Amino acid sequence: MTDQAVDTDGVRLSQEPAEESGFLGRTRELKELRADIERAGLDTLSGRKAPRARVLLIAGRPGSGRTALAEELAARVADDYPDGVLRARLSEPDGTRVPVERLARDLLGALERTAPPGADEDDLTEDLRTALADRRVLLLLDAVADAEQVDALLPDTPDCLAVAVAEGPLTGIADVRPCTLGGLDTKSAVELLSRHTGSVRITVDPRAAEQLVELCQAQPAALTLAGGWLAARPQAAVADLAKHVHAESDESGALGRVFGLVYASLPSTAARMLRLLSLAPAGLVDPHTASALAGCSVSGARTTLDDLVAHGLLRAVDSPLPEYEVPGCLHGRLSALARKHDRPAELQLARARMLERTVRLLQSCRAVTETDSPQAREKLLATPRDLRFPHPRAAADWLRSRRPALLAAARLAVADGELDTLARRLMSQLVRAMVAHFGTRAAAPDLYGIHRLVLDVAERRELPREKAAALLNLADLDARTGRTAEALVRYRAALDAGREANDPYATGRAMESVGGAHLELGDYDRAADWFGRALAQRLARDERADAARVYGRLATAHTYAGRYGEAVRSWRAAVAGYRKAGDVAAQARALAELARVQEYAGRPEESLRTCQEAVDWARRAEDDRLQAALHLRLADTLDRLGDPTAAGLERSTAERMLREDPTDACEIRSTSSED
Repeated sequence: MTDQAVDTDGVRLSQEPAEESGFLGRTRELKELRADIERAGLDTLSGRKAPRARVLLIAGRPGSGRTALAEELAARVADDYPDGVLRARLSEPDGTRVPVERLARDLLGALERTAPPGADEDDLTEDLRTALADRRVLLLLDAVADAEQVDALLPDTPDCLAVAVAEGPLTGIADVRPCTLGGLDTKSAVELLSRHTGSVRITVDPRAAEQLVELCQAQPAALTLAGGWLAARPQAAVADLAKHVHAESDESGALGRVFGLVYASLPSTAARMLRLLSLAPAGLVDPHTASALAGCSVSGARTTLDDLVAHGLLRAVDSPLPEYEVPGCLHGRLSALARKHDRPAELQLARARMLERTVRLLQSCRAVTETDSPQAREKLLATPRDLRFPHPRAAADWLRSRRPALLAAARLAVADGELDTLARRLMSQLVRAMVAHFGTRAAAPDLYGIHRLVLDVAERRELPREKAAALLNLADLDARTGRTAEALVRYRAALDAGREANDPYATGRAMESVGGAHLELGDYDRAADWFGRALAQRLARDERADAARVYGRLATAHTYAGRYGEAVRSWRAAVAGYRKAGDVAAQARALAELARVQEYAGRPEESLRTCQEAVDWARRAEDDRLQAALHLRLADTLDRLGDPTAAGLERSTAERMLREDPTDACEIRSTSSED
């Protein structure tokens, strides 16, 4: 289908029906499901309009073709739902239940509706119902773990339809009749085999083909594996495979027997890689992931992955990049084989290699955006060629495409409750890459989830230093997205955690941030008090550059409170601090702010001299934008002092600078007008 968006756990929104997929069989089931859509519900029979979307349930064991049937149904009724199809996978490949909060956020993202990063499950599901209230969409919920997940995501409108795919019944949701899947009809099952083997081998021995179908219990997954085995052996007869399957013993049924046969036929290196793919986050694999897990080259991994696809053991994902998916019906078997054939230390090492490769790719992904930094360029050139991105757009495409797997990798890195060096590096590089390519505001929901992971582990294991860092990061996201009151609570909690850890950096940053939150909330006295506390700590530790910055924030609080004398003293201290630190650009900006406060205080002559000094330092800093703004301010001050000629010269200078760099003209004029 033509997808508009792809998000965590496979959520996507599509608006055009799929092309002919070659779907086989299930005629009776499709007819029943379509009739069930039109069937009057219990509410309608009682005279009330159905308050919620109708739910159709397709029930079947993994490998029964239940998802394929749901997709085919969605394609056939797509015209009745012009606002598209929403998809979500409600369980991880290993069967872990996906939290409703994550599902709702991803569905909102697919609808291009942004929810606050810190919103809880109730708020997110309410936002989702609101977003769907005036739409006609089909909601396809795959691998449903329980009825509560479906109920939480169900639209409050009968104009939508939900198709749930699960292994068993959904007790607790009213008026749901399951469509339970068995095997395919014999004709369709034989046709599925022939698509892999070609028609000749089927025509030569139709009885053997029917026997093989029977041994596979006509299950699509088992037939696909059988077809892959035959396709890899053009000289083998269908009867040969039937004998092999019959000889296999597996208590888990037809799929287990055929899988065991296909797995046993693989070369040892391919079999080992296949087992290790069970460690891939979210069941999503690219050549780099497979290469790191197996300890082989990227090109070799790509070849093996394509071979596994040909055998029916993997699925190629519709993606601009090479990407593959481990079928859910095989994930448990592969995990069991890995535990049986690979020592725990080997599995741990493979996982560490995979996470280390992910860290290095994220570093490269971020470094390619830092084109102005000689150090970053040098570091990028030192990166192995296989790990480099040719340009920022390629890196952004990779980051966007691999986002579900990367977020799953972050969850995997802390799943055991540890925050070791590798997990910390992964979290850090993932955050930096997302900010570099998408910006803090756009990436905020994902960043929020990452920092929540760290906070959960830090609280469970009583790690105050990590807790303080996570709380600071979460509070920063709250502050940047307008949730200032929530940010203030978290900054105070970060301060407590920093004190418990005896971490001067965390406590100083938390005190300054508490002051910033009070400033944003308009409580200037409390803001000044907290800035004063942060300043005292910076001075005690002789952190001059940080102290200069806090002097500036303290001056801002005094300015808003109308205490211009104290603001002037604080700005002078900031100027002195930046001068000692050798930060010319910051010194120029501080002088500009000092001139502004002097103007507010009714001292235009002092403001004029300070502003002229600021122009001189801005020139040394080669900050043309600041120079232009200062020339405009000088013009306004000279006008007030009764010197229109000098004011005109300053204004002409500013306009000339704006013509030379028009990109900032609008912003500079706006800033000047606010003065």
